[in-house]
Amino acid sequence: MRPQIVLFGDSITEQSFWPGGWGASLADTYSRKADVVVRGYSGYNTKWALFLLNELFPLGFATPPVAVTVFFGANDAALLGRTGERQHVPIEDYKENLRKIVHHLKECSETMLVVLITPPPIDESGRKEYARLQYGDNATELPERTNEMAGVYAEACRGVAKDLGALSIDLWSKMQEKEGWQKKFLRDGLHLTAEGNAIVHSEVVRLFNDAGLCASEMPYDFPHHSQIDPKKLEESFQRKCS
Repeated sequence: MRPQIVLFGDSITEQSFWPGGWGASLADTYSRKADVVVRGYSGYNTKWALFLLNELFPLGFATPPVAVTVFFGANDAALLGRTGERQHVPIEDYKENLRKIVHHLKECSETMLVVLITPPPIDESGRKEYARLQYGDNATELPERTNEMAGVYAEACRGVAKDLGALSIDLWSKMQEKEGWQKKFLRDGLHLTAEGNAIVHSEVVRLFNDAGLCASEMPYDFPHHSQIDPKKLEESFQRKCS
């Protein structure tokens, strides 16, 4: 049975198997080495995610995932008094929810690799344009998210990872290193373009490699075709995959 890598998060994770998505790229990277499973829930915040833990990651499961990415915060950071306020989670609650998620995953398996990914930056003009396209004259003037607030939640995410000894990817900062990041990496001010997805994929692979989960060093699930001797099929398939 192949090891399993689970991607747990909101819409940015749910959409990760769209063409050019970071989840699809990760599945390609680990092809025949590990199964990449998407558990993304559009619109979810960390408070709602807590209700999924026991179903998605049951305690006592014989073969827990070898790695899980936890990618929440974009919805938690929605501002009160604006259109996305139902998704808002106060910053201290957000940190505590992340702690609960990490503790639960580690209870499933002490050796599980847990990677927290911060929310991406927000292109506020892009969010306003998206609202105008969606709602026309009924669109609000102020965006439901701001880059400043996304940064606050990103910092909190990094802090929780550091406190708990988990790994983290500072996507909020990483994307803003590139000039013109607003349109290069975000297609509607929040969700990722192909280039934005490529950054997530690259950062996840980098951390996995550093943590000993390097695809090139993992065995195939069955022998590579070059190792199969047509005259000795049984012997070929009895050999340890490499």
